[in-house]
Amino acid sequence: MENTKKVVLLPLDERPCNFKFPYQIFHSDDFLIDRIEPLGDKKIPADVNEVSRMLEEKCKDADIAVLAMDTLLYGGLIPSRLHHFNKAEVMERLNLLREIKKLNQKLKIYAFQCIMRCPKYSSSDEEPDYYEYCGEQIHQLGNVIHKESLGITSEYKKEVLLSQIKKEDLEDYESRREFNLSFNLEVLKLAKEGVLEYLIIPQDDSAPYGYTAMDQILVRKEVLANCLSDKVIIYPGADEIEMTLLSRAMNEVRGKRPKVYVKYASVFAPYQTPAYEDRSLGETVRYHIMAASCIQVDSVLEADFVLALSAPGGKMLEAVNQPAANTDYDVERNLTEFAYAIDTFCSEGKPVTIGDNAYANGSDLELIAILNQKELLLKVAGYAGWNTSSNTIGTALAEGVKYLYYGSNKEHKEFLLLRYLEDAGYCGFIRKEITEKELPALGMTYFDIKEQQGAVSELVKKYLQHFADTKLTSIAKHIQIEEVKMPWRRMFETDITVSYR
Repeated sequence: MENTKKVVLLPLDERPCNFKFPYQIFHSDDFLIDRIEPLGDKKIPADVNEVSRMLEEKCKDADIAVLAMDTLLYGGLIPSRLHHFNKAEVMERLNLLREIKKLNQKLKIYAFQCIMRCPKYSSSDEEPDYYEYCGEQIHQLGNVIHKESLGITSEYKKEVLLSQIKKEDLEDYESRREFNLSFNLEVLKLAKEGVLEYLIIPQDDSAPYGYTAMDQILVRKEVLANCLSDKVIIYPGADEIEMTLLSRAMNEVRGKRPKVYVKYASVFAPYQTPAYEDRSLGETVRYHIMAASCIQVDSVLEADFVLALSAPGGKMLEAVNQPAANTDYDVERNLTEFAYAIDTFCSEGKPVTIGDNAYANGSDLELIAILNQKELLLKVAGYAGWNTSSNTIGTALAEGVKYLYYGSNKEHKEFLLLRYLEDAGYCGFIRKEITEKELPALGMTYFDIKEQQGAVSELVKKYLQHFADTKLTSIAKHIQIEEVKMPWRRMFETDITVSYR
């Protein structure tokens, strides 16, 4: 095709959300996505020298590059928190982008780089080993230090926390943060020089106060000092950002800025701060829409597509706790009218993509039941309901953008089927069932199921088939579950291959 674009994608890691979803949504005959692989394996980083070599090679004749800086610099998202590189080594890989741009002036580089997270729980699953024993205390210490600097009293006591964290562990943690922050600031220079077309600094598992929030302030200060706010933005998210940047690239290739109308299930939803995030939903939504090179509009009539968000009118709960049966979900949220509106928009030919962010870490099963009953599951432009609110919104927006240009086809339907199986079936229901009812007898735990394919993946496949047959009755005949894997040998994520029959 005359206007075919070659897009080089360097994923954040090897999990399906980063390696597969962007490709499944966007790869097409005129938008060819060339992914860099092999990547790492959870805590084992990708070979950074090989990544650099492949990036240089693939970018020679590319039109667009979407790059996870954490993979280029450290070998992946988890390795970015665990690495032992020195600054000279990392700077060499950063400078490679200056060379790549020099050799291919037409290349547009869209990049993202996470501010290092600071989870509020003690677990070494994705952090250094000592986080197993003092992760919660490190998180709380960050809260104290930040609030103290602002003259706010924290609910935690600094002396008590310091007595519970080994001095060498805290020194290691803070030096890692300082190292990574220094490269957040170095990457800003690439944006200023014009090496990067656009840069997103997402915050994985953020909170209003703490180490991550303090780092964000320093990065924001630098963005403002260099007048970069038109090409560098900071907001909650991580695993959806590749899809956001591919949306942006596709819109810019087309020379369009799609208009998006946001339909909320609750009038109070935009004013709530979602779980794992640091600001109101309404503010975050505007960042997502802008980052994808779209624009939010106030009228559905002028919109190119609708983004329908199912968030509650108050505190967001975990999907395993549904049905919530409380005022925030049942009184201050009108799911009946929400589904009625989706139905109306679809019947009038207005594309609707659903960001099902009612709960964290899984779909709203009540909404899925309504969509199934109304036979809307395969009529929508997109659907997502996984992990954090931002993960969900970024995915749904990307689906909306792609649908706008390509409409419904086999790939679109298969990605919808995948979302219903994974977000509703697995995350919303099956993960908890298998963890509680099956793992103990197998001698396994949530964080250790021994293998990618084996007893657990077979159980997941069986449970998914039952879910499809009983809860997705309007589309069950189209669902062919081919294969299930557990990529990080734990229960948190799964890798489902599904075909549209």
